[in-house]
Amino acid sequence: MLNGSMIPRSVRRMFDERSEPREEDSSSAELELRGRRHKVALGNLSPSGAMVIFPFMPHIGEEVVLHLSARGPVPGQVCWVRDGRIGVNFAAILE
Repeated sequence: MLNGSMIPRSVRRMFDERSEPREEDSSSAELELRGRRHKVALGNLSPSGAMVIFPFMPHIGEEVVLHLSARGPVPGQVCWVRDGRIGVNFAAILE
């Protein structure tokens, strides 16, 4: 299901509208997409999502599972795609 938070990232943000802080995180993880797992690096992490370094172009709104070493599998949706990075919006807030 697409909602207002899912937008194509063809234009850079002019200012930061994000409501929660992001923690820079360069740890590795696995991204499960279309039944296959891919090794990825995290760019940043917040309670509601992550920026993932990922060379492929999934569709906005596509369901994924991010396997984080410290938290296990975290389901979510792709909310943006740009320049070898994707944004993942988690299905539930991380605690």
